[in-house]
Amino acid sequence: MFYQNIKTMSTRTKINQKDPAYHAMMALGEYLTTTPLTAKHHELIKIRTSQINGCAFCIDMHTRDARKEGETEQRIYALSVWRDTPFFDEQERALLALTEEVTLIGNHVSDDTYNKAAAVFEPAYLTAILMAIIAINSWNRFAITTHMEDFLKVG
Repeated sequence: MFYQNIKTMSTRTKINQKDPAYHAMMALGEYLTTTPLTAKHHELIKIRTSQINGCAFCIDMHTRDARKEGETEQRIYALSVWRDTPFFDEQERALLALTEEVTLIGNHVSDDTYNKAAAVFEPAYLTAILMAIIAINSWNRFAITTHMEDFLKVG
């Protein structure tokens, strides 16, 4: 694969396969594959969280992954304004609202948002959603802090 450096190469620490932190994060990802969380929901969580956090590397990766899972261009483009579109169903709206409030945790997660999600998802599914939100927030923080966006895939 060809990678293009869009910034001056960084000398910041790179999380890689030899680092125990990488293995811990990958284990969380593996755990998520054992939950009932659908790939489509998981990708919506990853993209929306990465948009909020401004993680170019993760947005690039997860929009590609979402397309492979059958996500449409229209929905991907509209994700940042999901409230203003008719493209997302009740479950997706609850999932996206929860994703935003957990990602912006300084404002706390409102009872209304949590209760709407709890009303449309079984407890195990809701737990998987929360773990997926936590995981991508962690990956975003690794990627942004270490300048992983220096290696955006071209093409």
